[in-house]
Amino acid sequence: MNLRLIILFTSACSLTCAVQAADVRELVATKVTAEYPSLELIYQDLHAHPELSLMEEKTCAKVAAELRVAGYEVTDKFGGYGVVAVLKNGPGPTLLVRADYDALPLQEETGLPYASKVRVTNLVGQEVPVMHACGHDIHVACLIGAARTLVALKDHWAGTLVLIGQPAEERGLGARAMLTAGLYRQFPRPDYALALHTSATLPTGTVGTVEGYAMANVDSMDITVRGRGGHGAYPHTTIDPVVLAARIVLALQTIVSRETRPLDPAVVTVGSIHGGTKHNIIPNEVKLQLTLRSYTDSVRAHTIEAVRRICRGEAIAAGLPDELMPVIAIEENEFTPATYNTPAFTRRLHGVFTQWFGPEHALTIDPEMGGEDFSRFGRTVEKIPLCLFRLGTVAPEKVAESQRTGAPLPSLHSSRYAPVPEPTIKTGITALTAAVLDLLAKK
Repeated sequence: MNLRLIILFTSACSLTCAVQAADVRELVATKVTAEYPSLELIYQDLHAHPELSLMEEKTCAKVAAELRVAGYEVTDKFGGYGVVAVLKNGPGPTLLVRADYDALPLQEETGLPYASKVRVTNLVGQEVPVMHACGHDIHVACLIGAARTLVALKDHWAGTLVLIGQPAEERGLGARAMLTAGLYRQFPRPDYALALHTSATLPTGTVGTVEGYAMANVDSMDITVRGRGGHGAYPHTTIDPVVLAARIVLALQTIVSRETRPLDPAVVTVGSIHGGTKHNIIPNEVKLQLTLRSYTDSVRAHTIEAVRRICRGEAIAAGLPDELMPVIAIEENEFTPATYNTPAFTRRLHGVFTQWFGPEHALTIDPEMGGEDFSRFGRTVEKIPLCLFRLGTVAPEKVAESQRTGAPLPSLHSSRYAPVPEPTIKTGITALTAAVLDLLAKK
């Protein structure tokens, strides 16, 4: 075959592939448009009826029912209120796609017609309001939409889909519970794991990826600063835990600024301080609550050790005996490990999103110090490649106004956070579908 024929053949093949890709994108767009009205109702129902972590019984049932109707083999109440839905479509890789669905104890202030008015008694007996303030209801709508779309496009991919409805993400418990229950033993073990998460800063119609560390280790620490209480008029007869707690709070600020390498991200935040009952009483103790953030295991270990050392050192300096040293407790059960997006896998997906949405809508974004227990799906002995990408949820004009004025947008976990449903859900479904069609492409 001469050079001219080779060029003509290559050009024809390229044109055919381009036409086929455009045809598939048109099929996806048509299916997403057809499914959207019912998915919007599902989203509004989930938003209006949120459930707290470890209490997601009705949400679990709704997700399981939708995925059964879509044609998946479904197991519900797995690892708590988890859902596992499997669709085998011939030989090929196995892909896990996760959506989480627990809500937060917040009073919603969005003013939406489908805003939550739910109040429940939580697991420790307190009555609290409940709101989907982190977009988990969006995640579920996107998962169900992608599930339906991929069934309709079975002729365009081959392999096994494992769709996960995950409880208790906000407490860092759900992924571990499902893995401990035998997720990778009882169901097809994935070759890749994928998830999306809403963004409160990206405009609708966009997706964002970050290679490597994307989200942080998260530790919750409780410190009881003890002292010797007494009358506020006679402080010399006491060892004041309020003053000691103040010293500790200030000293903790040096962990990041003076003990951690400037190129290693870390956060030490004292989010709560409580002590005392009356103006003129020096109390016996003050309680602090901390959140610690990091990326690497070594920085995490150093930060925890430094908090312990500083608390003990300040207590000794205050003259406290050993039996009154601060009591430090870490909520190990709620530790969330850092999310590390496998670079090559993430790079591949970024290329897919660029092809489907265009470079102006497939963004490279910065890592952040929030936490996500999706990370656990890649931290087992199998070391499954992971990618968690972000989904824009904010009207573009609001993003532009925020950038122009400097006024911050309502963040995730804000009582005023309200995603724009239609473009967000359609983009999320399309992104998940595009990823699956690429990763499980027929050979």
